[in-house]
Amino acid sequence: MKNANYLYLQFADRIEKQIKSGLLNVGDKLPSIREVCAETGYSMSTVSKAYYEIESRSLIESRPQSGYYVSNISARTIPEPSASTPILTLENIEREDLVDLVYDDMRKKDLTMLSLGFPSNELLPIAKLNKGMVQAMRQLPNSGTSYEEIQGNSNLRKEIARWSFTWGGSLTEDDIITTPGCISAISDCLLTLTKPGDTIITESPVYFGILQLARSLGLYVMELPTNMTTGIELEAVKKTLASNKVKACVLMSNFSNPSGSMMPNEHKKEIVRLMEFYNVPLIEDDIHGDLYFGTSRPTNCKTYDESGIVLCCSSVSKSLAPGYRAGWVSPGKFKKEILRTKLYHTISNTTITHEVVGDFLKNGRYENHLRKIRQILNRNCTNYINTVLESFPAGTKVSQPQGGFFLWVEMDKKIDTAAFYHLALKHNISIAPGRIFSLQDQFSNCMRLSFGLPWSNELRTAIQTLGRLAKQL
Repeated sequence: MKNANYLYLQFADRIEKQIKSGLLNVGDKLPSIREVCAETGYSMSTVSKAYYEIESRSLIESRPQSGYYVSNISARTIPEPSASTPILTLENIEREDLVDLVYDDMRKKDLTMLSLGFPSNELLPIAKLNKGMVQAMRQLPNSGTSYEEIQGNSNLRKEIARWSFTWGGSLTEDDIITTPGCISAISDCLLTLTKPGDTIITESPVYFGILQLARSLGLYVMELPTNMTTGIELEAVKKTLASNKVKACVLMSNFSNPSGSMMPNEHKKEIVRLMEFYNVPLIEDDIHGDLYFGTSRPTNCKTYDESGIVLCCSSVSKSLAPGYRAGWVSPGKFKKEILRTKLYHTISNTTITHEVVGDFLKNGRYENHLRKIRQILNRNCTNYINTVLESFPAGTKVSQPQGGFFLWVEMDKKIDTAAFYHLALKHNISIAPGRIFSLQDQFSNCMRLSFGLPWSNELRTAIQTLGRLAKQL
């Protein structure tokens, strides 16, 4: 089964390269499924899945009674959002009220939630998780009502360590500390490594939860220039580390929130080298790493960490069960200190849900679920991009993430997305305004859209409505 899955994706990628290289042009007819089977020896099922996959990427289109043809969309050049240019300053601007409004939308019914980044219930294996919950209560001592050990559920830690091979890691059960979600893991790291008045560096734009957390701990945040495709600019990191007293760096190397950027492997290696040279801990948020659209799971910075300088944080909140609060950190050489911080602030996790997630990983259900949700998110991403480009004003720029949940949309400078947020809300649509992803006065004409909802005509209409409103402005 794995070989079949690999073959159809491999074949789909080969056709995509031929289209993007110009070997296949708009309007060219592709060989029929039978012809491909005869030429390659692939099964009908494999070729059919491959063509469906390429069609989901909007590269080809099916014409009734005729076959598959290279689509017009494949030739379209998508304008990418501009790189960020934050001022290298410690002066920050409050954004909490706007963040509170966006979070408050979770309580409202009948909203099209394009603002918050988590998978819709329709994309989650809820029935299987429920069965796992019953099983966990049966197998845990006292039905899971007791505290677990401080380091966390041993079953879950063992499976996380085993799963690390997917990104090139070689962790053991003892290398993992479980936490109530990824943000809790990051919080433990910052609480351990910094004190009020210290400076941390991060990319820009950056997940607003990181900004809120840092400010609540009395930290100064220095935002660095970031490319919306390849992530934080290495030269800016070098200069900042050389000229400032930095206590920690916080990065999302894979499918960053909100830009969707992914650092190339060479950039990840260089970031780790810089952190080692300047002895600055790197807190890596790899929560979206499993949600890749390609054929293999991307590495992370922890992959290249030989000294223990990287504290890699993650969870299943974006991929499996947001409410289970199952997260973890691989703290490297800071394990003893992180354990002490967890003891002071958390003591124990939710015993039952962590056992359920551990079993889900052990039985292969997580891998099967990921295979399905990645395909859905990939198709969603393509549909979102196409609808935005068709519906929004000319000149609108949109990111092209290779995984994760988010599109970063940049509109005309005249459009203020904070005001646009309120306008969209009147049409029962919630978006995330760009300015909440920075503590500086930037990204006011940008917004983040989450594509974690099942694609439907209603969703297409909602995005078209956003485009119509933007044109009116």
